[in-house]
Amino acid sequence: MQTPAHRHGATADQRPRPASHPNAAPAHTPGSNTPGSEPHGRSGTAVALPVAAALLYGLWTVFVDRTSGSSLGHAWLLGLITAVVSGVLGLLLVRVQPTLVTEVRALAYGAFFGTAIGYLYSISGTAGHTTLESVRMGLVMGAVMFAVSLYIFRTHRTREPHGEHRPRRAHRHPHPSN
Repeated sequence: MQTPAHRHGATADQRPRPASHPNAAPAHTPGSNTPGSEPHGRSGTAVALPVAAALLYGLWTVFVDRTSGSSLGHAWLLGLITAVVSGVLGLLLVRVQPTLVTEVRALAYGAFFGTAIGYLYSISGTAGHTTLESVRMGLVMGAVMFAVSLYIFRTHRTREPHGEHRPRRAHRHPHPSN
């Protein structure tokens, strides 16, 4: 039977780990509310980070919109809306990231960050900003985030949700030149 990880080319480390191993999965029984028994992606940190980032993004939106000349009420309403939307999208990304291959996960983070920065650039209200400049800024910042996320995901393979990414297999037939 193929899991989503196998369909995308990644394979999970199928070796059992002893309970004393630092990366061993905690025992989970249905209905237990013990610490550490939460399913992957629903830990306190997995929820707290997107929520905190959404709150900071909402406050940043308030600051940018207010300094561009909007009224205080409009700026706070826009900040609240962007905080809620980015928080929901961030939680959704954290929830689905274990099913994504490394490159797709990095692309998702790049697209999310690029869109957020492009939107802030578009509401900044500085004279001369066009939609194309906002798109360009979003694409550049999204590409930077893609590169950084890909680097982090590739260099921290022990934290990969589906094990090592495309491990190398030994060749069945040695190369004729050997």
